Amino acid sequence: MRVFLDSSVLLAAAGSDQGASRYVILNQRRARMHLITADYCIKEVEFNLAKLGPSSSQVWYTQIKPRLKIVPVRLSLTKILIYPRAKDRPVIITALGVRACCLLTLDKSDFKGLLGENIYGMWILSPAQFLNSKLI
Repeated sequence: MRVFLDSSVLLAAAGSDQGASRYVILNQRRARMHLITADYCIKEVEFNLAKLGPSSSQVWYTQIKPRLKIVPVRLSLTKILIYPRAKDRPVIITALGVRACCLLTLDKSDFKGLLGENIYGMWILSPAQFLNSKLI
């Protein structure tokens, strides 16, 4: 199962050992998940990592980043996508391009109205929604 992780989930996992974000990442092998993110998201995480404190960097580089498949951003689709947030458009397009079953995000403002929804067969969920879903 391919699961695409937005930078908000990656930052939450690096910053806190509590919560669904880190749980999803650390238990990916048991659940037979392939965790995927875009180089675009990696840049955003690494730019903001220092704001979370020194232990976050260690967790990021030793426990989280090695578990990820990092793909280049895709900027085109063969399908119509109407999504007003230019900043997160590459995230959705890349997740669709790698045929992820779901995109996990904690960004409720930019993904407003899409959490819990399905776009071309890909669910957009929070990590908690994902863990409570029947997808695993």
